[in-house]
This record gives sequence, C-alpha cells and structure tokens, in this order.
Amino acid sequence: MQLRETNLKKLESQLYDVLILGGGINGAVSAAALSRKGAKVALIDKGDFAGQTSSNSSNLAWGGIKYLENHEYLLVNKLCKSRNHLMRSYPSTVREIRFLTTLQKGFRFPAWFVFVGTMLYWVMGRFFTKQPIFLSPKKIKDVEPVIDVSNSQGGFEYSDAFLHDNDARFVYNFIRSSMDNGAVVANYVGATKSERQGNLWLVSANDDESGEQLTIRAKVVINACGPMVDHFNHISQERTAHRHLFSKGVHLIVNKLTKVDKVLAFFASDGRLFFVIPMGQKTCIGTTDDKVENPVTYVTAEDRKFILDNVNSLLDLERPLTEVDIISERCGVRPLAVKGESGNADWVQLSRKHAIDVNTENKYLSIFGGKLTDCINVGEEISDIVSELGVTLAQKDKVWYGESPSNIKQEFEYRAKLIKLDEMTPAYSSEKLSTRLWRRYDINALQILDEIQRDASQAEQLMENAEYLRAELHYAAKREMITRLEDFLRRRSKIEMVLRKRDIIGTKGIKEACSILFGENADKKLQEYIAHVEQLDG
Repeated sequence: MQLRETNLKKLESQLYDVLILGGGINGAVSAAALSRKGAKVALIDKGDFAGQTSSNSSNLAWGGIKYLENHEYLLVNKLCKSRNHLMRSYPSTVREIRFLTTLQKGFRFPAWFVFVGTMLYWVMGRFFTKQPIFLSPKKIKDVEPVIDVSNSQGGFEYSDAFLHDNDARFVYNFIRSSMDNGAVVANYVGATKSERQGNLWLVSANDDESGEQLTIRAKVVINACGPMVDHFNHISQERTAHRHLFSKGVHLIVNKLTKVDKVLAFFASDGRLFFVIPMGQKTCIGTTDDKVENPVTYVTAEDRKFILDNVNSLLDLERPLTEVDIISERCGVRPLAVKGESGNADWVQLSRKHAIDVNTENKYLSIFGGKLTDCINVGEEISDIVSELGVTLAQKDKVWYGESPSNIKQEFEYRAKLIKLDEMTPAYSSEKLSTRLWRRYDINALQILDEIQRDASQAEQLMENAEYLRAELHYAAKREMITRLEDFLRRRSKIEMVLRKRDIIGTKGIKEACSILFGENADKKLQEYIAHVEQLDG
C-alpha cells in the first residue's frame, strides 16, 4: 500500500509527458514502451490493472486461424508474426501448445479442406511451430480418450501459443516494467473528466480508496480504457473515427477433464469455436460469443447452460458436468473496433485488430480493439505517434519488452542452485520452483531468492492448494500494488481461478497472507473480501 500512496502524491505534484487512462494490455504496453524510451509517464485505472477484458481471455496468444475463413490473409500474416515475436521474446511465458481439433459430421467444410487451411496457417506462421497433422476419428480417440468421436468426421493437430500463468499476470509485468523505468502508476483511481488548457491536459480523477479528488497534468492523454474507451471519449467530447461493438465471452473452470495437455478445439452447436483448455490440474471450457450493448457483463444461467451442454455433448465423460462442478467463472467483453459514426457492422465477422485514433491538435489518442497477441505492435505504434506529437523520446531505439538476457537468468539459476531451491519443490508439483519463479518475476526473482536465503521458511507454500510461497507474498506486498485481496488472488496470481472463493476464505494461511499484504489493515481487507463473496453468493 505504501507504493500506491507514494504514487498518488506524485500524480498531483508532477507534470507528465503522457497520461495513460487504463491499465489493460493496451495501456500497459503503452506505459512500458514510452517509459523505457524516455518519456515521463503516468498511468491510472479506475479498477485494478488488467481488471476487465485483459483478465478474462482464453489465455491464448494465437495467430488468428479463424480469420482465414473471412479471407483476412494480411491480418493473419501480421498476427502470426506477432505471435512468433512474443514466443521469442518471452520463451518462459508464451509457449507453443498443440490444438487437437475435432470436426463433426455435417460441418460446413469437409475435414480435409479445413486441414489444408491449417497447413496454410503453418506456412503463414513461417514454420515457427510444429507441423499440423491430420487425424482420423480413431486416432483422435487414441490421443485423447475423453473426446466423443461417435459423430466425428476426423480432425487435426496444429500449434499456437498460450500464456503459461494467466493473462492478467502477463499484463501486470508490463506495468511493473514501466514502474522500473520511472512511470508513476496507481490502481483504483478513475478519471472523471478532462480539460485542455493551453498546451496541457488537466484530468480530474477520484481515488476510490479514500474518496479524495486529484488533478493530473500532462501534455498528451492516451485513452486506453478498453471497453470504456467510447464512454470516456464522450465525457471528454472527443470525436473519433472508430467505435466499439462488444462480444461477450464466458469461460468456466472445472477439475481436469483431459489426459493430454492440449487445447481441445471444436465448433459449438451454434457453429463458433469452443475450447477445452488445460490449466494445470484444472480445465477451462468455453467460450460464449454473444453481442451485448453494455461493456459491463455478468455470467447468466443461459451462459452456463450453453457451455455445459456443449462440453457434455462433445466429450465422453463418466458423468455429465453440472453447475456443481464449476470452480470459478471468467466473464468479459471483446471490444471490437468498427469504423464510422454509427458504430454498426456485422459483428460476427469482426476481427480483433486494433485501431489508434489521433487528435493531433489536442494531443489525444484513443486505442480501439486489440488483443494480447498484437501487444508489442501497439506499444511501438503508440511510441511513434507520441514522438510525432512533440514528446522527446531520448532513448527511442531502446527495446522495452522481452525477458532479461541469458546471463541474468544464468545468475538466477546459479544462486537458486546454491540454496538448493528446487529440492524444496513440493512433491505434487510437476514444475521446479526455479522455473516457476523465473517465469513469474524474471529478474525480480532474485529478490525472492534473497528472502529465501535469509529465512528458509520463506520457501514454504503459504496457502493450501495454492502454488505461492511466503516469499512471493512479501514481494507482492512491496512491489505489486496489492490494494484489495482480489488483486492478488485473481490477477497477480490465478488462485481465485483454481479454488472456489468459499474455499479460499477458509483455507489455511489466508489470514497470514492478508497480514503480509496489508499489515494492520489485514482483517479489514479480509472482511471486505468475505462480504464481496457473500454478495456474489446472494
């Protein structure tokens, strides 16, 4: 909490080159790129970082194979390049994963024809991943017995990429990087209005924790509010060439259903893509794809029924899944960029490509659409535009993304070996502690090693059934701006996705976790979380 309080004071007392509104993937990469290149950056979010769309994705970084059907070859080519670039830049985090796709009889294309599409996709991906292979129904059943092939015409395997931890963690690491390069950021600070005075923007904001008002001064404003971009543009009286349409996506998390750690891909009863995604000892199933008018959405009984009906019809389970099996839910909207005042389009055909509208005179940018796969491109484009608006980027050629160099990783591995870190790995874990810590924290994992070296108890798993060490909680308390308990449970970690909220409240170690994260406010923050859970149950 101390880091946040310090940053709140800085927000009002300093003049910034750029103020970014929104800490989702678009805002996070903008902050990371601009701060590394030398701009003085501030970023605020009315909720937590990655609090909306950027924490409710399928955790996939894919090249857009489905856009081949709409003949958007240039977009697929661009997304494949972006995916490959992400995999090279973040080898510990963005990894190749196989998609095992099953096509039902009567599908709108024969299996062999769709397989040709996967070969084209592989070629457009510069052969960066493993080659696709065609599979007969019998071979599909041999590879993954849980798939019901009674109505299958065949299928295939191809490769894309996934985020090993979760999307929100990936986004937060860009926020962390921006802070390391001098950016001043704060969560739970919402912009309420903006006014251009002379050559500066004066943005009024509200601190949701204290209720206090503050004014932030900046030369350039970037509206990266995700689904709320249009809303804030309306408040600011900014006219833009693009608007958003919204597609609602829901995923359900259940206990592990599959034998293999591959993404099972199908076409749901309504003809759209449906995934069964591995998540350690859990499985993520979905998604829905429904047009909605409001960017704030919730899981409905119809959403659950759609997903459960489809997974029960597509998999050969010992017993059908019911709502009792649901551990957690993810719900968000995909903001789809459309051009034109009316904002009307055939939303089913819309892709996730991004658009950046620029008011050159007022030095105001709006980012529409986008997805995790294309995030590095967004950061680079924003940097170029801001530079053209007169902000000096003293280190404009600096690389702002990617894992630390191999020599730093080798130093981490050497020190981890000295303290015998991997010998402390729990017996049930399939992943070494050193691998996990490096993936989550990169160079900052060295600070966690310092804590463990100082006190061996820091290597103990603090909360039952949650793969987080006591040292990680201490690090998060100091460095990750945990303002509310959900920030840690849902976004800095994925604990709230793999454990039921009710189980988290009663789990051993939750009180100590709150004590580490919030100090003297521990009980208050825990009670706030319990009240939130009870409200959801009600």
